[in-house]
Amino acid sequence: MTELKIQHLITLTELLSKGAKNNYVSITTSTLGKRIGKSQQAASKHLLELESGGFILRLAIGKKVSVKLSQKGFEKISEIYNVLKNSLETVPPTIDVDGKLVTGMGEGKYYMSLKGYTKQFSKKIGYIPFPGTLNIELEKKEQIESLRQLTNLEGIKIDGFSDGKRTYGWVKCFSCRINDKIDAEIILLERTHHDLSTIEIISKSEIRKKLGLKNGANVAIRVSI
Repeated sequence: MTELKIQHLITLTELLSKGAKNNYVSITTSTLGKRIGKSQQAASKHLLELESGGFILRLAIGKKVSVKLSQKGFEKISEIYNVLKNSLETVPPTIDVDGKLVTGMGEGKYYMSLKGYTKQFSKKIGYIPFPGTLNIELEKKEQIESLRQLTNLEGIKIDGFSDGKRTYGWVKCFSCRINDKIDAEIILLERTHHDLSTIEIISKSEIRKKLGLKNGANVAIRVSI
């Protein structure tokens, strides 16, 4: 074996967690199998393959077997760790999407003006939004799917409320930047007529007017997550 496979990396990581960098550690293949989610036979095969590839050293003491990472094994797993660490640290904490400006249903102006919302907006995002939402229709499926992860994130939550006559759902806000010129928030609503192919955006200013946008204009949005 000249190349490590995923299952070998998992086995090496488990051995490393047991102290096998500097010490021989005693471990049974049945225990190892349980720890890595494999059968005893698979764990035994992993150890044989790792030993054959020079990634671990095995030492038999009576009926017991102890194992230790070789210098080659430790260097290899360190190399992979550094690649993963660098990759994870350079992942931009943003989602980039673009779409066409469309006319909304006119509900945004009404809802964004309700005191139950405006008081919370002022406190939680630092301003009372311009009454109305900017509606952007996304056309690329991969961008719609990328945005779907927002549904599992907390964002800044504006709680739902009741005015005694009806109840209003929560709103989740995610900071974004429009055409790299205006700071705004994408909002997800508990109750909405839109799916994620149409997103709604609020800002302290009237984005359409400030950027001179008309229906059909392309709008680029960078969402912070």
